[in-house]
Amino acid sequence: MLGKKLIQAASGNAGDGGGRDIAVAHVGSPYVTAYPWTSGTGFGTKYANPTTSPANTGYSVAFSPSGNDIAVGSNVTPFITVYPWTSGTGFGTKYADPAVKPTGFGNGIAFSPNGNDIAVIHPNYPYITVYPWTSGTGFGTKYADPVPVVANCYGIAFSPNGNDIAVAHSGSPYVTAYPWTSGTGFGTKYANPTTFPGGGGKGVAFSPNGNDIAVSHIGSPYVTAYPWTSGTGFGTKYANPATLPPNTCYGVAFSPSSNDIALGTDLTPFIIAYPWTSGTGFGTKYADPAVKPTGFGNGIAFSPNGNDIAVAHSNSPCVTAYPWTSGTGFGTKYSNPATLPTNNGNSVAFCP
Repeated sequence: MLGKKLIQAASGNAGDGGGRDIAVAHVGSPYVTAYPWTSGTGFGTKYANPTTSPANTGYSVAFSPSGNDIAVGSNVTPFITVYPWTSGTGFGTKYADPAVKPTGFGNGIAFSPNGNDIAVIHPNYPYITVYPWTSGTGFGTKYADPVPVVANCYGIAFSPNGNDIAVAHSGSPYVTAYPWTSGTGFGTKYANPTTFPGGGGKGVAFSPNGNDIAVSHIGSPYVTAYPWTSGTGFGTKYANPATLPPNTCYGVAFSPSSNDIALGTDLTPFIIAYPWTSGTGFGTKYADPAVKPTGFGNGIAFSPNGNDIAVAHSNSPCVTAYPWTSGTGFGTKYSNPATLPTNNGNSVAFCP
């Protein structure tokens, strides 16, 4: 279904910490829309559209950790489109497509934390495609596919130290992780978690401190989280939250402090959040925002300083953002951007 894709966006430490810009991948031309962002104020005047737009519906969007590039996954070949990015100016001239393209819809995109690799997931074999990445030059020669591959991937994330890569996917065990070495690629798959998520995986995120991993998915409890140890893999599943999400969760993100976790869901309130404590897990659900998003919460992102949270969603205005205070929760909704994305929002990312 359109409008139900996501990405775990790479985070970084450049800029003012509040996120200099914000971008939304969406249904409808130009398929990606970006704005300046000021914490405490919100959306600025929309940047000009890229000269060469993605080929069709934007399913995913991510900024590189340096903030110098922006990538969009779409549902028509080449399935991944990347541009130089300059805060205050916007999109540069599109990079050349990779020599070996992904084989299907770009459901999710992630840059490695050091910015030297870029990964895209898709619904056709080999389901995960990763390339070396050089800002200013673009794609390198595709890495060898992982062994084994996993089918129908919808969420992807690198661990904060860049030593692991995880994907959420439609078939059991619903989440799969591999060691990752930049310049070499995939290592031998980690053992599956002892307790699987409750259904098809839609999103995956590592906590920024690297101690935990969470999966948003179809089927109760709709979010499943585990301790994570690089080199070892999944620990024993955390207890489910006392108040479960109302239905399938799509977007999942930890706050930069690792003290909170947020999810997009397909039933009201469309965005939910919990305190998070590594080693303990979910706290008592935060109160819903006073003004809720207007449709399915597809993609979630915290600003790099953790002071704001945004959700890409179905129905106008297609992106909704709030101030965020850890321990308190949602603030008063920011005003909608003056120029809205053209249709359902699928993914959102802040520029570091």
